[in-house]
Amino acid sequence: MTRMIICGCNGKMGREVSACAALRDDCRVVGGIDMNTEAKEDYPVFAKPADINVDADVIVDFSNPALLASLLQYAQIHKTPLVLCTTGYNKAQVEALTRVSEDVPVFYSGNMSLGINLLIELSKKAAKVLGSGFDVEIIEKHHNQKVDAPSGTALMLADGISSVMNENAHYIYDRHSQRKKREANEIGIHSVRGGTIVGEHEVIFAGHHEVITLAHSAQSKEVFAIGAINAAVYLAKMPAGLYNMSDLLK
Repeated sequence: MTRMIICGCNGKMGREVSACAALRDDCRVVGGIDMNTEAKEDYPVFAKPADINVDADVIVDFSNPALLASLLQYAQIHKTPLVLCTTGYNKAQVEALTRVSEDVPVFYSGNMSLGINLLIELSKKAAKVLGSGFDVEIIEKHHNQKVDAPSGTALMLADGISSVMNENAHYIYDRHSQRKKREANEIGIHSVRGGTIVGEHEVIFAGHHEVITLAHSAQSKEVFAIGAINAAVYLAKMPAGLYNMSDLLK
């Protein structure tokens, strides 16, 4: 039985993780971390990681990048594995979690959906096959409450595609200030925010007189919660290191 603490437990994704975990017999939520310390489930809620007074095998984080430092500190002191599902980390934060993964198991992914990770692999395959004769554009759509743009998933897609390109790709996030033709090694990334869109990602390969489009649409936050729980159960048994969805899918 994997004992989990959910960071951001009173947020939308935290509540979804709680609900999905309650339906399983291989894990149990034993505590939460949230600015709002009201206990909405049958486990205690702590204002910050340092306040935790229950034993746990893993922490699942769906909160805010600002909490990363305190989570990493707690993980190092208590050797507690971390599943980091929060997006919007800057370069220094990614470097920090990578350093901590030398001592503690850390699972870091910008998207916990199986389908999205398949989309990444398909996009890499398409980029290899199509080569430099096709321009690559990524469009991501999310609800109007999402604060970071582009999405972590869009960047995962771009990073995957650029890793198999012959030329070093550079990302273009906004074209309105530029009056020039598109360069061959660009990857355009575009963000849409509106309504209650859970998450949609589209990769466009535009060539001469033909266009190939790969797309994924999430219909419910449940797909991300299930992925996070699967990662938590997996990570609790692993040695120190940095893991992602491709490790889970092996």
